Amino acid sequence: MELAMYVWLLAGLTFVAAGLVKGVIGMGLPTIAMGLLSLVLPPAQAAAVLVVPSLVTNVWQLFAGANPIVLFRRFWSMMAGVVAGTLAGAGILVGNKAGLAVTALGMALVLYALVGLAGLKISVMRRHEFWLAPLVGATTGLVAGATGVFVLPAVLYLQAIGLAKDELVQALGLSFTMSTIALAAGLLHMGAFPPALAGLSLLALAPALGGMWLGQGLRRRLDAAAFRRVFFAGLFVLGLYLALRGIA
Repeated sequence: MELAMYVWLLAGLTFVAAGLVKGVIGMGLPTIAMGLLSLVLPPAQAAAVLVVPSLVTNVWQLFAGANPIVLFRRFWSMMAGVVAGTLAGAGILVGNKAGLAVTALGMALVLYALVGLAGLKISVMRRHEFWLAPLVGATTGLVAGATGVFVLPAVLYLQAIGLAKDELVQALGLSFTMSTIALAAGLLHMGAFPPALAGLSLLALAPALGGMWLGQGLRRRLDAAAFRRVFFAGLFVLGLYLALRGIA
């Protein structure tokens, strides 16, 4: 398949912006990338483009702290659920339901934005993790497989179980990494990761890393709380547009 020049340009600008957001607040790269790329590409193609930048940046985030094996031992059942759910949901993203996938993506972005703007905080006791973790993982995987967005409800759950700041960042990196690997496997299995998209995904890594570097530099100068509000407000508008476009 051939991609128009404006798609390549939009992909570069998208991953600079997405990497910048991730550099400032520690997450948001796949969410921003899926939302913006879905303006010009079908969701399955947008998901394919984000594979390499998402995988590399999240592996970096995962291994930037303490031994990740400790986290994997704690969250293995959640990760198993993420993989199973993503593979199960990928058929919606790749199948002949493009309008449904766009609507689902828009609704996921709107929900994530509303949760972020509301500053919702919940608490989960350690004794509930054994049954709740795989359920959260499977639900997150289904959402990721259907929309390419990895955040709900995994982010809420990981924030609710009382992890220290560095542990939370690593745990998010682990969850996003497993989601990306499973999504890539689903796309490959269904023939939705052709060489042109794989090449664009590889080239998108440079602007994503550049954006992260800029974001990490801006983090010390910006009011993080104000930045998050603007970020979630923008996601709400983008998600609402995609949801309405999918319905139309």
